[in-house]
Amino acid sequence: MADYYDASNISYPCPSWAPVLGFAGCMCAVIFANLGGAYGTAKSGVGIMAMGIRSPELVMKNIIPVVMAGVLGIYGLIVAVILNGKLSKPEAGGYSTYSQYNGFAHLAAGLCCGLSSLASGLAIGIAADSGLRAIGAQSAMSASWKKMGFTGDAGGEPQSAGDALFVGTVLIQVFAGNLGLYGLISALILSQLDYACMSDN
Repeated sequence: MADYYDASNISYPCPSWAPVLGFAGCMCAVIFANLGGAYGTAKSGVGIMAMGIRSPELVMKNIIPVVMAGVLGIYGLIVAVILNGKLSKPEAGGYSTYSQYNGFAHLAAGLCCGLSSLASGLAIGIAADSGLRAIGAQSAMSASWKKMGFTGDAGGEPQSAGDALFVGTVLIQVFAGNLGLYGLISALILSQLDYACMSDN
C-alpha cells in the first residue's frame, strides 16, 4: 500500500476518487427510475381499484398505465448495466485508469435517466389516477342512464363518451411515458463518452 502514493501513481485526469462518480451514476439510474416506476404503479393501481368498484369489467382494459410505469424501472436497469461495463478497476500497482471525465459523464447519464424516469412516473401515476376514476364514473353514469330508459348520450352513441375518455387517458400515458424514454436516449449518448489514462503517461 505504501507504493500507492508514489508520484507515478498520482494523476489529475484520473484521480482515485473518480470511480465514485461512475458508481453513483449507476445508483442514481436504478434508484430514481424505480422510484418513478413504483409511484406510477401504486398511483395507477389506486385509480384502477377505485374504478373497479363500480365498473369491474373495465379493469383489464385500463391496465395500460401500470405496464407503462413498470417499464421505467427497466430503463434504469439498462443504463446501470451499460455504465457498469464502462467502469474499469485500477491496474496493478494501484494506477487508476478511470478518468474523472468518464465519472462525470456517467453520473450525468445516470441522473438523466433516473430523474427523467422519476418525472415520468409521477406524471403517469397522477394522470392515470384521475383518468381512470373519470372513466369509471362515466361508465357507471351510462349504466344508470340505461336503467332509466335512455339509450345513449346526446349524440345517440352509447359508448362515444367512454371511448373518448379512454383514448384521451391512453394518449396522456404515452406522452408522459416518453419523458423517461428521452432520459434513456440521453443517458445512452452520454455513456459513450470515454477518456482513459494510461499507466505509462
